[in-house]
Amino acid sequence: MATLSLTQFVTLDGVQQGPGGPEEDTRDGFDLGGWSMPYGDEDFGRFITEVFERPTAFLLGRRTYDIFAGYWPKQTDPGDLIASKLNSLPKYVASTTLTAADWPTTTVLRGEVAEEVAELKRRLDGEIQMHGSAALARTLLAHDLIDTLHLCVFPVVLGKGRRLFEAGATPAAFRLTDLRRTASGLAIQTYEQAGRPTYGTVG
Repeated sequence: MATLSLTQFVTLDGVQQGPGGPEEDTRDGFDLGGWSMPYGDEDFGRFITEVFERPTAFLLGRRTYDIFAGYWPKQTDPGDLIASKLNSLPKYVASTTLTAADWPTTTVLRGEVAEEVAELKRRLDGEIQMHGSAALARTLLAHDLIDTLHLCVFPVVLGKGRRLFEAGATPAAFRLTDLRRTASGLAIQTYEQAGRPTYGTVG
């Protein structure tokens, strides 16, 4: 049985929208894209390399799939670990509107997404990785299907934009298993799913 991990870039106020560039995601008039780019350094690069050394498959939402499929197939350097993994390993994209997946080794999941992903976890081995894909991640978090959460928290407050955890999110508890920081100021927090929160009172 496979585990499912999510690596997500967020700001201090929880925004996940458009980290990679001004035109990456302009929904709702969002005009602050590219906020992660000034913080890439060797420490962050080492973390990303570690992440991409582990996967046996990838799971992507439709928007992230479109972004990745427009870029990574053009990266053909055999020494590029990320490109090699993304271009060669099985990829699964959850979408009810995607009619064809031209990126080799891609399968479209068209059924009820939680059931499809639960079956995928049962059928595969190793680590299935999600990157970005926040809308899909919210659905899977609500069904307790994400086992490991890597939050890369950037020292930026934007005040607007779509968030990973929105109002109405299913209450969940997590256990912090790793914490590191980069020279540029990122906090990289790794959490494991730990069921539901417990509650108490003061005194």
